[in-house]
Amino acid sequence: MNNAAPRPLDGITVVSFEHAIAAPFCTRQLADMGARVIKVERPGAGDFARNYDERVRGLSSHFVWTNRSKESLTLDLKHPAAQDVLQRLLTQADVLVQNLAPGAAARQGLSFDALHAAHPRLIVCDISGYGEGGPYQDKKAYDLLIQSESGFVSVTGSAEEPAKAGCSISDIAAAMYAYSGILNALLLRGKTGLGSRIDVSMLESMVEWMGFPMYYAFDGAPPPLRAGAAHATIYPYGPFPVGGGKTIMLGLQNEREWQVFCDKILGNPELAGDGRFSSNSRRTANREALRAIIVETFAHMSLGEVIDKLEAAQIANASVNDMAGVWAHPQLRARERWRGVDSAKGTLPALLPPASSNAFEPRMDAIPDIGQHTDAVLASLGFDAGQVSRLHAQGAV
Repeated sequence: MNNAAPRPLDGITVVSFEHAIAAPFCTRQLADMGARVIKVERPGAGDFARNYDERVRGLSSHFVWTNRSKESLTLDLKHPAAQDVLQRLLTQADVLVQNLAPGAAARQGLSFDALHAAHPRLIVCDISGYGEGGPYQDKKAYDLLIQSESGFVSVTGSAEEPAKAGCSISDIAAAMYAYSGILNALLLRGKTGLGSRIDVSMLESMVEWMGFPMYYAFDGAPPPLRAGAAHATIYPYGPFPVGGGKTIMLGLQNEREWQVFCDKILGNPELAGDGRFSSNSRRTANREALRAIIVETFAHMSLGEVIDKLEAAQIANASVNDMAGVWAHPQLRARERWRGVDSAKGTLPALLPPASSNAFEPRMDAIPDIGQHTDAVLASLGFDAGQVSRLHAQGAV
């Protein structure tokens, strides 16, 4: 790939009033595709995700993940002198993204209705927990709370106890819909010449992803049972112990695979016709009996031996990696998926965006310090050195 090749969003300027994960992950992906992303942060404090932890050489793991390739501008929106900076920013912007507290953007004059007349080409993307309107409009929303409200927690975990996802899945869902929504809005602007508003709800993003369990429980039917890392309605599909204290993840999807599994892996082809296991629904209903047979067979084999047998039989399987295993994953290494990005703490590894293109290399620039680009951004907006000094002295930036 050619590093000098044009990227899809070259020339697009995004101004983002963002914190935590949903908006920052959306705008980082826009930056990956070439957009100039100006991240507006509170002077002295910045995005509160900067202080979630210090796991990456003193930097926050969440912040490192979601903020590369951005410019950090500190600006106190409540300061009168900041309004000139804001208006100049909006004049240059193609997209405004915000996930401030409910109603905060509107109070700052940053709603689509307030901006559209003066900036008709501006696309405004509002990300919130519950969306505009309805009784939950002003309710506080964090990732765990949306996982719960959307029903995700109710179908995740063991039979004894529900569990949340181990990553910020509600934030990620909203970020992905915001990202794709902005791309759609840019395409629409190319046809109409006008900007539009995108209203992204974390709740609705997650409920969309809950389609299978919702329809499974359609019209009052019982919901799928919580099954830990196993599948609630397909069996065998999930983790099984093997010799040496290791675990293999299996995934059988159809009757042909079941017959091959019985013959080539369990060494018992007659088991495929056993009335307890002769269909997926019967295997699911009798999963404890079948699990005992599989566990007994695997107990006499190492993880490598089980994987070799499954691969030879073309039965889907996976290793149960911890984070160290993912960092060292041979497939990611073989496909050269890691790049180095700069930061205040030196070069850090970063995964290339998953949707690779043969036409361009995604942008993988530095993770910004708070306010690192304030003076440069102000200069690009036409403020001279004296004006910049005064804005600093006034506490506006």
